[in-house]
Amino acid sequence: MDILVWIVFGALAGWIASVVMKTDAQQGALMNVILGVIGAFVGGLIFNFFGAAGVTGFNLYSILVAVVGAAILILAARMIHVA
Repeated sequence: MDILVWIVFGALAGWIASVVMKTDAQQGALMNVILGVIGAFVGGLIFNFFGAAGVTGFNLYSILVAVVGAAILILAARMIHVA
């Protein structure tokens, strides 16, 4: 059951990040899930580095952390692709 929750959480966070970063038309649902799950990990590391809590469960704060992490991943991919 936890895996299913992480997939739904990742899909939601990845989709929000792709809409914010204007890459929604270029990526599919699978990429949204992957970005969201990895983004939750990256966002958690970044928030912990600055002294804030990372992903704490299925709540609005954790969605924000995951969206920030996914947006950073999209930005990093853009920078690598352009270079």
